[in-house]
Amino acid sequence: MKLSELKNIITTQEEINFVLPNGSFVPKHFHVTEVGAIERNFIDCGGTVRRDKVINFQLWEAGDFDHRLAPQKLLDIIKLSEDVLGLEDLDIEVEYQGDTIGKYHLEFENDTFLLTSTSTDCLAKDNCGIPEDKMKVSLSSLGSSEGQSCTPGGGCC
Repeated sequence: MKLSELKNIITTQEEINFVLPNGSFVPKHFHVTEVGAIERNFIDCGGTVRRDKVINFQLWEAGDFDHRLAPQKLLDIIKLSEDVLGLEDLDIEVEYQGDTIGKYHLEFENDTFLLTSTSTDCLAKDNCGIPEDKMKVSLSSLGSSEGQSCTPGGGCC
């Protein structure tokens, strides 16, 4: 989800809810403790220099169980971040503390923000010797044309 999409959705919401990939909700008393742009400059295992830039939101919860982040307050935080940091309309990455800091993509469904799992991947499979997925073919479909099949006792083997 891009920053512009998030802002458009927030304007239609009465409250903000996040659900984790396992189906549990981020407690309603969460805070947004950081909004920023994260830029990674790196080289992949195939030697290609790459650049990745995302908007980062950090969700955090404390013992202030009566705290609720209103949609307008979150829009105010985003607006301040855009003005001060010059944020671009980039994809959003959300950090949330579990056993360790988890990084999630953001989607929206049924008035709820979904924190969806991220994963690693090799960006240079062609240079690393990683085989591409092979096409699966049913053996019964091979040689189904007349004269191209081998049958028991047919003398082709």
